Amino acid sequence: MSENIKDITSIRNVAVNIADKTANPAPLGLMGFGMTTVLLNLHNAGFYSLGGVVLSMGIFYGGLAQLIAGIEEWKKGNTFGSLAFTSYGAFWLTLVGIVLLPKLGDNFAALALNATDFAAYLFLWGLFTLYMFIGSLRTTRALQFVFLSLTILFFLLAVGNYMANPAIIKIAGYEGIIVGLSAIYAAMGQVLNEMYGEKIIPL
Repeated sequence: MSENIKDITSIRNVAVNIADKTANPAPLGLMGFGMTTVLLNLHNAGFYSLGGVVLSMGIFYGGLAQLIAGIEEWKKGNTFGSLAFTSYGAFWLTLVGIVLLPKLGDNFAALALNATDFAAYLFLWGLFTLYMFIGSLRTTRALQFVFLSLTILFFLLAVGNYMANPAIIKIAGYEGIIVGLSAIYAAMGQVLNEMYGEKIIPL
């Protein structure tokens, strides 16, 4: 009997190390955000009209891929990453909805884009991104730049749409291209640094 008790005690004292072997979902979320942001802001800068390429990217890469990345961040216990990717994934899906819903027929005509309402929508996303920027101060410089420049982008777009000022929206488009490229840079840095086992791209 005493031997059995010793066996049980020794089992209880065994340390169990659980290693997280899952991949880093952040590059997926950053690439989905970055590439879609570049495409949309090439439109805002006046290079082409808003078409199926941007909207499809908004649904599938900017939207669904970021939602998946956010869920994976949640599984890893990363509250900041989970909130960021699921929120911006939802942003892209709602943005596509704002554009497409009025085109579904006469019953949806009342949902046509209103500049003031759209400005309020963009302004709220700017506020959200501002507090995410404050949170990003505990992360890398690359992510800090992404969130700071994105905050500026949302507020520029909000002002441009509220004032119906094409010049401000065009400026926002060029700034948005920088935002998207910075997210792509951050994603590439995380992937390549992991693949090569050293910091070849500073973050």
